[in-house]
Amino acid sequence: MGAENYNWLDLDYRPALPQQKDMGIAIVGAGEIVEACHLPAYAMGGLRVAGIYDLNRERAEKLAAKFGIGKVYREMDELLADPEARIVDLAVPAKVQPGIAERAAAAGKHMLCQKPLAESYAEAVRIAEACEKHGVKGAVNQQMRWSPSIRASHTIIRRGWLGELLQATIQVNVKQDFANWGWLREMPTLEFMYHSIHYMDAIRFLFGTPEYVYADGARFPGQRTIGETRTLLHVKFPGEARGLIHDNHNHIAGEDDWFATYRFEGTEGIIKGTNGSLYNYPVGREDTLSFHTRAIHEDYWFNPRLHGKWFPHAFMGTMGELMRAIEEEREPENSVADNLKTMQMVFGAYLSMQENRPVTLAEIAGQR
Repeated sequence: MGAENYNWLDLDYRPALPQQKDMGIAIVGAGEIVEACHLPAYAMGGLRVAGIYDLNRERAEKLAAKFGIGKVYREMDELLADPEARIVDLAVPAKVQPGIAERAAAAGKHMLCQKPLAESYAEAVRIAEACEKHGVKGAVNQQMRWSPSIRASHTIIRRGWLGELLQATIQVNVKQDFANWGWLREMPTLEFMYHSIHYMDAIRFLFGTPEYVYADGARFPGQRTIGETRTLLHVKFPGEARGLIHDNHNHIAGEDDWFATYRFEGTEGIIKGTNGSLYNYPVGREDTLSFHTRAIHEDYWFNPRLHGKWFPHAFMGTMGELMRAIEEEREPENSVADNLKTMQMVFGAYLSMQENRPVTLAEIAGQR
């Protein structure tokens, strides 16, 4: 078949949704990300939000009115006792998430947890153990797996068009002042924990779980946060595959020089493109993707057009996968148990920074 016929090839990148869209979702948290991403995505997908709770009741009432949510819970116990709330969507800081997740599991609620799962690996394990103990499905909102470019790359890799995987590279050079979020200003674990965690999970989703990570992190003179805002992460997979994540959030020139790129290479092909959500931030634009594969054509770059964005469209993917797992009585792809491996990468990166050495994921897994 000629190369021109492949421009319309279905790369199967759109989020899959459940048959039972009316499972009640109760949201814990009414912050900016819920307003900008969770609720718009659920509306796009036709998913039903049964209620919302936040310590700031006024904020919860505002979002309930804006998105037509029928209930504003007065306290967590009311939410957990609501039979309509089959799934709890946790949009809370990592510091408080383990305790709330354990309560939700004990109440028999399936849950979508926020990333990062917790501020320590032992606490992250607590969430996985609670889900297993109480027989509930726990998933994690690592929604970059459902961003158009990453999901399309997964399809290309799954079809064998890259051959043996060799190199995964994600690079970001933008201006993002983390100090705009007051709770992040005093956070000692910053960029890896709250941004590059997306790229770690995406690379692990595409290439598999690595053996070790080797990390470095730095600050920028005059920054208002105490944690790292410039990072490098070397990732070693079994065999010959390697990964590199390079992030800088202190770009000093105009936005026309920002970039957010990815490149995945194998023995038979290459995928490359841009993460559109970090251009024209926070509005963003659609991802771009080009790929070359000798499995189809010796000398041709395919340039399919991708629709949708990381924010908010990919948020349909994380919740949709959890709901489909409940329907099909299986573990979700983005399960809490699976996400422990991503957390091993994150905490491995910080130990690597501290001790200036490669850290195996097994070493972190042993911290119980």
